[in-house]
Amino acid sequence: MILNISGVVLLGSVVFLFCRNHGLKGSHATVCGLFGFYLSSTAVAPSIKAGGASLASLLGGLNF
Repeated sequence: MILNISGVVLLGSVVFLFCRNHGLKGSHATVCGLFGFYLSSTAVAPSIKAGGASLASLLGGLNF
């Protein structure tokens, strides 16, 4: 079965779990989010997006 989940929803869920279970403070999560927005406007953004797509393709191709 193939399950499509948005990367934003997945990463948001991880941040939420870290905030609840591992002591990540809201201010830390905010700084990480702002860093992501600023990083997305740099020249590195296409490489990061391609790497994420490659990882998703690799994980999608695994058969259990």
